[in-house]
Amino acid sequence: MATSPPPSRKSRDCQKLEDGMLKSLNKTLLGAALIGASFASHAFAETTINALFMAQAAYSEADVRAMTDAFTKANPDIKVNLEFVPYEGLHDKTVLAQGSGGGYDVVLFDVIWPAEYATNKVLVDVSSRISDDTKKSVLPGAWTTVQYDGKYFGMPWILDTKYLFYNKEILEKAGIKTPPKTWDELNEQAKTIKDKGLLATPIAWSWSQAEAAICDYATLVSAYKGDFIKDGKPNFQTGGGLDALKYMVTSYKSGLTNPNSKEFLEEDVRKVFENGDAAFALNWTYMYNMANDPKDSKVAGKVGVVPAPGVAGKSEASAVNGSMGLGITSASKHPDEAWKYISYMTSQATQNQYAKLSLPIWASSYGDPAVTKGQEELIAAAKVGLAAMYPRPTTPKYQELSTALQQAIQESLLGQSSPEDALKSAASNSGL
Repeated sequence: MATSPPPSRKSRDCQKLEDGMLKSLNKTLLGAALIGASFASHAFAETTINALFMAQAAYSEADVRAMTDAFTKANPDIKVNLEFVPYEGLHDKTVLAQGSGGGYDVVLFDVIWPAEYATNKVLVDVSSRISDDTKKSVLPGAWTTVQYDGKYFGMPWILDTKYLFYNKEILEKAGIKTPPKTWDELNEQAKTIKDKGLLATPIAWSWSQAEAAICDYATLVSAYKGDFIKDGKPNFQTGGGLDALKYMVTSYKSGLTNPNSKEFLEEDVRKVFENGDAAFALNWTYMYNMANDPKDSKVAGKVGVVPAPGVAGKSEASAVNGSMGLGITSASKHPDEAWKYISYMTSQATQNQYAKLSLPIWASSYGDPAVTKGQEELIAAAKVGLAAMYPRPTTPKYQELSTALQQAIQESLLGQSSPEDALKSAASNSGL
């Protein structure tokens, strides 16, 4: 049997060289693979969070998207899926998503919901995430938006109340020198405008059978010094609560109020006012700069704003707490990323940048010319209005109470029931 000759020294040396080169190449390829895997891991280690917002009033959908884009550029490892619904669907969308065991990481919530959301564990307690410095830097009234039972369930984001907007040109044509300071004076001025043929129905309200009507009603309840609840029981059916509804009915039946107000939400009121078809309108902060925008508004440059009026002998101004906060849901699997996003959206820098749509929650912002310039009149009204903010009831049963009151307001406006009977029925059906 033939055998191969033994390798020469030269061939053995070549073999060693080849083996060494192969090992080196393998190491290089392995290193490249590890680096590639590292990059791939980093690229796909992106965390996705889902956030729910409303598609009306305050910050626009385009602005929320712009804020979010800025956040993701600064935090490329976090992706944010945004969803927008009308305010009227915000509560139910949040609650139903929780029941399905998934849904949202971050949700926008109204000042009226922390009691329910805390009781039913919809939102998580974030008290430990909020520093003492932050607590001191935010306006005290803003914190009431996210608090319940001494705990914090989010960060305040939209600091808001309703103001009385007026058309300066129409008031001037009517010979009215100053806007009304009381609700009775508002009716008197509206009658003057109507009698002079300037407008058939000078006042626009948000009285659709929705939460919007409760906000207008609560503004009047605050003016009349009424109570929604006293000693744990409904109390709106007497005193200031009854006076407030009587005022609404009188204004509606007098013809001074636009008859379509019973179907209007805030955006409807804005459009009517911007078209020049209302001398007076009750609405949130955002309307000021939108109505002053000549691209969309016929009344740009003619918009006046003051705190909502008071009632002689009872109050000098009136206001409802219409603020909203951002919170983390108990279903969130990414609470740290969710909080990072909330912290960015509610930061002073972000809020100052978008202060023309919603006034900042940060006290020192009001000394910043970039925030106040061009809206000095609004800031002056805000100093009074924000200090006078009246809360809607803090109760886990709020949705039942609100629904009952919405029905009572509609029945009264349509003449189907007297204010007294409608509110008594609402008290019985309030769930309290």
